[in-house]
Amino acid sequence: MLALLVLAVPGAAWPVDAGLPSGRLSPVPPEQVGAVPVSLLADMGSGQVLHAHNADLHFAPASMTKVMTAYLAFELIARGKLLPEQHLIVSPETAAEWNGKGTSMYLRAGESVSVDMLLHGLATASANDAAIVLAEGFAGDVPSWTGLMNAEARRLGMNDSHFNTPNGWPDNGKTYVTATDLVKLSKALITRHPALYHRYFGRKRFEWHGAVLQSHDPTVGIVRGADGIKTGYTREAGYNFLGSAERRGRRLVMVIGGAESGAQRAKASRELLEWGYSAWKARPLFAARAPIGEARVQGGQAGAVPLVADSPVYAAIPQAGGEAISLRIVYDGPLVAPIAVGAEVGQLEIRVGDGEAGHVPLYAGRAVREAGPLDRLRNGLMNLIP
Repeated sequence: MLALLVLAVPGAAWPVDAGLPSGRLSPVPPEQVGAVPVSLLADMGSGQVLHAHNADLHFAPASMTKVMTAYLAFELIARGKLLPEQHLIVSPETAAEWNGKGTSMYLRAGESVSVDMLLHGLATASANDAAIVLAEGFAGDVPSWTGLMNAEARRLGMNDSHFNTPNGWPDNGKTYVTATDLVKLSKALITRHPALYHRYFGRKRFEWHGAVLQSHDPTVGIVRGADGIKTGYTREAGYNFLGSAERRGRRLVMVIGGAESGAQRAKASRELLEWGYSAWKARPLFAARAPIGEARVQGGQAGAVPLVADSPVYAAIPQAGGEAISLRIVYDGPLVAPIAVGAEVGQLEIRVGDGEAGHVPLYAGRAVREAGPLDRLRNGLMNLIP
């Protein structure tokens, strides 16, 4: 059964309406953004999509593929299966095929390279050979690594994406993504592995063997708060960018796909991020770990569990204000005990005006163990009370 709970938030009447006409149009994104085939801007704190154009269209990601390779490596590091200080050996076959092929670290046959250096190479310099060495060094071969990439994609709900290479080299359309799926990947990359994200992404240059390899990121150092994530280019894909920025705790993630030139990609990316901060503002709703509501529990020592978010929650509203804000908790219920503290058990749906709803994961604020005989007796008595 799908359980819904419309929220009443302390200190405000919901929906909130400042008096502007119902159905008021959202801010219009910059003209340059509309000139590219694919564009998307999402607000991480509310889950809202502030702008979308062809967000579910399949397109070739080119080197943005390396974000999934990095994410898989981060997951393996977190599970203790891969170590940053671990060294991998460059095979003669890999060196022969990938040394100097596209953007490269120029890795040599027999060279021993740390996972840490490989991750710097693929995240900052977009080195194709680094991604291949990492894939083969851990999984044995590229197909085994891409199988792991696709398994992670499925866990993240990236249902419209598929990976056939670790680095995004053209493969006749076998590797494809959507902007919607890339936002899911970005959120997982940043929220699940914040320390690793900041170690490897958002850097302008990387030194290797005495040479300085440059990042092509069009926003880092130019857009305030920008800290990555990854560009991509092939003749097949055009000029792509998956970017993010954070200002005062508010993080935006954006996608540009299929731009005609590097200049168009840079301009659209910068304008879209700036528009996200200038045309929209955050309306705070809940502090991190603050009780948002509760969900019913079946067979537990308690009849309900408090629901919390793991980071501050807000609604993104137009700078002019005036949009009604509605909230509701959605979960499949009743939940069944036992429930571990921190288990993801539902979502907070945030809707501003007539816009698309955003969704924020909700977690159990405390553990609920299975009911014992006394708990069942007490719960039964409570159910008899009108």
